[in-house]
Amino acid sequence: MRMKRMAAIAAAAGLAVTMAACGGDSDEAGSGTGATGIVGKAESQKKLVIGVKADQPGLGLQTGSQYEGFDIEIGKIIAKGLGVDAGNIEWKTTVSANREPFIEQGTVDLVVATYTINDERKQKINFAGPYYIAGQDLLVKSDSTITGPDQLAGKTVCSVSGSTPAKRIQENYPDARLQQFDSYSKCLPLLDGGQVDAVTTDDIILAGYAAQDQYAGKFKVVGSTFSDEPYGIGLKKDDTTGCEKVNEILKAAAADGSYKAAWDATLGKSGTPAPELDTTKLTHCGA
Repeated sequence: MRMKRMAAIAAAAGLAVTMAACGGDSDEAGSGTGATGIVGKAESQKKLVIGVKADQPGLGLQTGSQYEGFDIEIGKIIAKGLGVDAGNIEWKTTVSANREPFIEQGTVDLVVATYTINDERKQKINFAGPYYIAGQDLLVKSDSTITGPDQLAGKTVCSVSGSTPAKRIQENYPDARLQQFDSYSKCLPLLDGGQVDAVTTDDIILAGYAAQDQYAGKFKVVGSTFSDEPYGIGLKKDDTTGCEKVNEILKAAAADGSYKAAWDATLGKSGTPAPELDTTKLTHCGA
C-alpha cells in the first residue's frame, strides 16, 4: 500500500513538472509579460502591420514600395513607442470602406489613415488619439464661384464611399449630386475635366492634392470648413491596454518634439505650421 502511495506521489510530482514546463513554453511563445493585443504582439514578434492610405499627398502616399506622409510618421512614432523598429512595420494600403473590417479581421494591427473618430465607428473598434483635428472643406477649380457647402444644390460633388465627408453631404446637403469612388485620387481628374464641380474631404487632404505638380494653380481649397474631424488611431475594440499605450506614446511625442518633427517633414513643407497636439482631448479608451 505504501509503495502504491509513493508511486502516486511521484506520478503527481512528475505531472506538475510537466505542466510547469508546458506553461513555460507558452510564456516564451507569448510576450513574456502576459500582455495581449498590440502591446503583446510588439513585445513578442517585434513587428506590426499598420493600415494607411496610399493616395493622399502629404499624409499617406505610396510611391513604388515606399510610403510617406504625416500619417506614416505617426505610425513610426507609435511603433517605436511599442518597441518596433520602422523597418519591421508592414504598411498595408487601406481605403476608407475597409478600415473597420481590416481591424476586426486582424488584417492590420492599427489603422492610421485620416480616420475620423465618431460614435458609429466606436461601436466596432477602439480609438486612440486624436492626433490631429481637421475640418471638412471643398476643393474647386480656381475660377469657381462656389464659396461653401450651401452653394452645392444641383452641383456634382465627388467623395469617397464609406467616408465621413460623403455621409455629411448626403445627410446635410441632399440637393447636391454625390458621386463616390474608393479613393479621392479618382475625383481629381474629374474636377480637372469639369465632370464634377467640387471634391470634398478634410481641408488638409485637399491642400495636399492641390499642391501636386500636375494640378498646381488649377484648384483652390474654398477655406470654409463645416465640421471638426478628429483623426484617431484605430485598433481592436477590446484592446483597451493597447489604446491607452498609444495615447501615452502620443503624449510623449508632443512633449519631446517628435510630433512637430513629423509634421515639419511632411505637411509642414506646404508652409502650414505644426499644430499643437492637445493631449487633454485624447480619448477615454473603451468608453
